[in-house]
Amino acid sequence: MGTGTIRVAVGAAAVLGMVAVPSAHAGAARPATAAPTACAPRPVTTVTSGLGVLENLEFDGRGGLLVSDGTLAGDGALRRVTPDGAIGTVLDDVTGPGGIVVDGDTVYLNVGNTTASGVNNTPDGTVDTIDLDTGERRTVATGIVMPNGLGVLPDGSLLVSRDVGAVGLTHAAGDGGEATVLRTDLGSVNGIEVDGSTVYTVTTFEPVNRLHVLDAADLTGPVRSIDLPGPGLLQAPDDLTLGPDGALYVALNPAGAILRVDPETGETCRVAEGIPLISSVAFGAGPGWDPNTIYTTGFDGTVRAAHPVTEQQTAE
Repeated sequence: MGTGTIRVAVGAAAVLGMVAVPSAHAGAARPATAAPTACAPRPVTTVTSGLGVLENLEFDGRGGLLVSDGTLAGDGALRRVTPDGAIGTVLDDVTGPGGIVVDGDTVYLNVGNTTASGVNNTPDGTVDTIDLDTGERRTVATGIVMPNGLGVLPDGSLLVSRDVGAVGLTHAAGDGGEATVLRTDLGSVNGIEVDGSTVYTVTTFEPVNRLHVLDAADLTGPVRSIDLPGPGLLQAPDDLTLGPDGALYVALNPAGAILRVDPETGETCRVAEGIPLISSVAFGAGPGWDPNTIYTTGFDGTVRAAHPVTEQQTAE
């Protein structure tokens, strides 16, 4: 097990504002202490394959796993995978589908997450919503460049990341208006995880990649950061999720691995390997999906499952 370096950084706005560093568990007090099996290598199986370039995933709470299905050219789609591996389509003709968040009956989806927009600084990205009951689609934020990671904040507003070009975090009220760049001092931020009043994000294209911990009520204020192990560009953290044990699980894209990070101590360990171009991770939720299994998407068009290991299996 490795130990990350913990750093504290203060954003420009924090000089005139609060200086308290947010707790990693401001949203929920959960221990992240590693159980005997927490770092045991998880066996990986395939749920389904044959899709396009998969960017993100989120459970709809109704027995489905929603995935952002992109293409190298042309439009992608929002797909729905069932526990038996069957694939359906929720929304067609989506250019650059990115981050997904499900809030009750509403799906939030980043649109326009394309490298071309990032390189050319084109603000053609949006955040759209889809009603799971009616299928109605609405645009709730506009004017975003290459919206990648997505989080819904406690007040209902939106936080979006950009990891190519002028990298940083963008904020939108979620009322259909234009988004505004919030900060650009965190590096190539990508995945976003919101847990109550705490926001987690990871960088992707840095010599040393970091997990950043922010306060949702003071997003331009102090940041606590944990250095992640390994050569940055060979690990390239893409997405992350909070596990039931209070630890964060990070998708290491070119490394094809899942990294477990204790957000309090910075201790890390790899819990799964051999997942080509892994792009996103989430613990199962809803009918038919195991809440202790980590489900993943990959740029190879495959959805996989990294299964938990019992103490008995570890002893054997």
